[in-house]
Amino acid sequence: MTDHLIHRDAPLREAFIKLNNLSGRNMTLFVVDDSGRLYGSLTDGDLRRAIIEGLTLEVPVARACRRDCMSVRADESLIPAVAEARSRRIALLPVINPDGKIVELLDLTVLKTILPLDAVLMAGGRGERLRPLTLDCPKPLLNVGGKPIIDYNIDELRANGVDNIFVTVNYLKEQIIDHFRAPAYMGKVRCISEPRRLGTMGSLSLIPREEFRHDDILVMNSDLLTSIDFARFYLHHAKSGATLTIAATPYTVSVPFAILRTEGSRVTGLTEKPTYNYFANAGVYIMRREVLDMIPHAEYLDAPDLIERLIARGDRVEFYPIEGSWIDIGSPDDYRYANELMSRPKR
Repeated sequence: MTDHLIHRDAPLREAFIKLNNLSGRNMTLFVVDDSGRLYGSLTDGDLRRAIIEGLTLEVPVARACRRDCMSVRADESLIPAVAEARSRRIALLPVINPDGKIVELLDLTVLKTILPLDAVLMAGGRGERLRPLTLDCPKPLLNVGGKPIIDYNIDELRANGVDNIFVTVNYLKEQIIDHFRAPAYMGKVRCISEPRRLGTMGSLSLIPREEFRHDDILVMNSDLLTSIDFARFYLHHAKSGATLTIAATPYTVSVPFAILRTEGSRVTGLTEKPTYNYFANAGVYIMRREVLDMIPHAEYLDAPDLIERLIARGDRVEFYPIEGSWIDIGSPDDYRYANELMSRPKR
């Protein structure tokens, strides 16, 4: 972060040197005062305008910087601030504490938003329908388009500012644990080993409550590919006040026959080759942290069972329709299609 900071009394010459050293990165300097408080911002465009106006290289940067740079308080919601900054094409957004000192710089060329979520990815399944591919490789580590399936989900979560991520493992777990020992994941992804199969939700009981930093937890299967908008998903969940929100994918059933409409044994009409539209569970959930109290420690519990319990006790359960793509890689045909899709040139 210090590469992007400069004192307001520093000469323009020093600012030129600092910006030159940032070549190839976000070329914005943030100007601070004697107490380290944010004073303004400075770009190469500001420096060029200063020279055109006749300022010399020895004048302080305070003479050339912009005082109206955007920042966000660390104790504020970052979602609207990041959205506004991105709409204004701001590449670096300083986060300041109540004293006005910069505590973090958000790189908006990488980050889409900052969601107040912890995440748990389920990676313990055996992937039996994909055998023999999964005999020696756990399904989440199968390469799709030259990249492990699970990494697409990890990367998307991190792009949404979710950096407290747990991965629950069981089948061939050492391979997944080794995968996340790479330096790129240090401190960001932690593996939780199941002593036996605990179902979609049962393994959450193995994560100490104090390890969760936020009021809401995103839980998802690690072996699916989706372009779900996590920010919209979260905002829908938060606005609805739901205890748990299910991401849902449209599912259509077309019947190739005429269907009888009946009353007892009497036929009242026919519907020719009807089509029925449903929303199917996509294996992605956001739930309030309090739901953890309903999960018995180290006991098997699948998501549908937990959802039914929540509904039975009167909790609000919502669904959020996925507008983009969703692929559950459950069969060799699904795997081939996913590989073809993710190997296409990016436009």
